[in-house]
Amino acid sequence: MSVTDLIADQLTVIRNAIRVGKKSVIVKRSNIIEGILEIIKKEGFIDNYKTIEDTKQGQIKVYLKYLDDGTPVMEELKRISKCGLRRYEPAKKIKSIMGGVGFSIFSTSKGLLTGEEAKSQGVGGELICQIW
Repeated sequence: MSVTDLIADQLTVIRNAIRVGKKSVIVKRSNIIEGILEIIKKEGFIDNYKTIEDTKQGQIKVYLKYLDDGTPVMEELKRISKCGLRRYEPAKKIKSIMGGVGFSIFSTSKGLLTGEEAKSQGVGGELICQIW
């Protein structure tokens, strides 16, 4: 089965794992997925991730983060820009997510950045996803 949108597929794998309460999940490895996971980790929504080498493209094991009562830290992962409809935002129109509780990830000329980083650097770009 061919994959049309790798980012959307891997975000769905993570979202489904959170909904059933898994401690970790394995996703396909790509540079953009690693970049997204690095930002999610930096923002404190996952514990960690590590790459697993195999004979193909590789995999990434993502360690999900939960509160003491078992509630997931990450409530929602939402893919915004899709293959059929790309969504671009200029720096001036970047908004906070859920009153600052969440964040957005942009693909910019300076690499993958959170919405706040992109806004402060004055660069817009493709709105990849939103997480809260």
